[in-house]
Amino acid sequence: MRIALGNDHAGFPLKRAVVEAIEASNGEVVDCGAYTLVPDDDYPDFAAAVAKAVLDGRADRGVIVCGSGVGASVAANKFRGIRAALCHDTFSARQGVEDDSMNVLALGARVIGPSLAAELVRAFMNAEFSGAERHRRRLEKVKQLELHRD
Repeated sequence: MRIALGNDHAGFPLKRAVVEAIEASNGEVVDCGAYTLVPDDDYPDFAAAVAKAVLDGRADRGVIVCGSGVGASVAANKFRGIRAALCHDTFSARQGVEDDSMNVLALGARVIGPSLAAELVRAFMNAEFSGAERHRRRLEKVKQLELHRD
């Protein structure tokens, strides 16, 4: 599985742990930056790069890391077809994929540490959308919301 990974300056300290967790789960990292610690880089740029990598097929899923995870998840969700969620527990990281077809995991580097980040990445990568009728129905409703312009 190819995982697009993006982080801003606040997420940079957690990057190595996320890369190691992806690779330990036999995943391939599609590195969308940041590549160095630059204090004034902005999470929307990296969330957009991850979203685009997922949407254009260069990655199967994505992981975005900023200070809290909130900003990056908000930015990624601006892209039609992206279902990003901030997770701090393995149940949500797994269930978000199984029930909601989450395709981008957001993490907060100032909220969680490297060990929990690795557990969340593993849960996210190992989960598959269930395809249950009720989940497909709900996902279709979410897709309709993306078309709403009012």
